[in-house]
Amino acid sequence: MSNALPVTFTRAGFLRGVRASPPLLIGGLPFGLVAGLTAQAHGLSFLESTLMSATVFAGSAQLIALGVWAAPVSVSTVSLASLTMNLRFLLMGPLLAPWMDHLRGWRRWLSLFFMIDHNWALALKEIEKGERDAAFLIGSGVPIWIVWVVSSIVGHLSGSLIHTGPGHPLFFAALSTFIALLVPMWRGKSDLLPWLVAGSVALVVSQALPHTAWHIVIGALAGGITGLLQQRWRPS
Repeated sequence: MSNALPVTFTRAGFLRGVRASPPLLIGGLPFGLVAGLTAQAHGLSFLESTLMSATVFAGSAQLIALGVWAAPVSVSTVSLASLTMNLRFLLMGPLLAPWMDHLRGWRRWLSLFFMIDHNWALALKEIEKGERDAAFLIGSGVPIWIVWVVSSIVGHLSGSLIHTGPGHPLFFAALSTFIALLVPMWRGKSDLLPWLVAGSVALVVSQALPHTAWHIVIGALAGGITGLLQQRWRPS
């Protein structure tokens, strides 16, 4: 399909996104449970926890923010932690420009609200295939949002029944979903060096700057720069 074709935003594209979302829902379910449990453990009320999940809709940022939650809450600390975690979207967002540049008004802003790592990866594969229906992003995001809110509610209500100490298997859910996202994004041996550099740098920074999210941003930048240099030096 040629990229010269116009970008559309149709019901068919939305439904195609919905049909593509079930594998992501399975991975997001324990992630939402952990967010609800963590919110309950830090003293958030049922209403506060639910509103946080429904309006923020950013699992990793919510867990990072809750990780630095204290009484009284430092707004600047929580905001900085969330900002550093979400800086990765400065690198991810431009890759969806073939769709986003053609959307206006509520279509663009709603698409950005429902964009998370999971359906961003799906949408990127759609763009690479030449698909031009941008409603796919919202279609794949809405079911994830519903499962996220419901599972975080269940997690909050289960907080008094489940005692999750450090190292509990549930806390591996967030990491495992991000690892799984790498599989469909693998393009071949050329990805190996940037991925190794990104992972190695992130590991070093996480040890140098513990209890922050800078390792994610710096690791991503290191991997991206490595990939760029690799392409420039590759024989034509």
